[in-house]
Amino acid sequence: MHELSLVSSIVETVTETLAGLPEPSRGARVLEVRLRVGALASVVPDSLTFCYDIATEGTPLEGSRLVVNVLPVVVHCERCAEDATLDGVQSFRCPRCGELCGEIRQGRELEIESFEIDEDKVEETA
Repeated sequence: MHELSLVSSIVETVTETLAGLPEPSRGARVLEVRLRVGALASVVPDSLTFCYDIATEGTPLEGSRLVVNVLPVVVHCERCAEDATLDGVQSFRCPRCGELCGEIRQGRELEIESFEIDEDKVEETA
């Protein structure tokens, strides 16, 4: 289950970002973390959510919510000269003309889109 290592990296990145914020936001609690995950990222969203609760224990993210936005695969069709969203990942053919598409424009992402903090609940750091 590589989702645990992915979530651990996400927690580390958000924690480092919090540490770099100006006062008084530096010790703020995280309320929500939003991810963009492409359909081809080889990640199971439910596994990410399960691992998130484990990885956030004892961190400023503990008790926060993980929101996973799954992005569809978007390819570029040379014949149509347009981008097209695929219905699934079984066939990489243009849904308009049926041409095989090799240029993937979206679908491999694994990004922290944003995170929300509660500045009213700032923890004192020594």
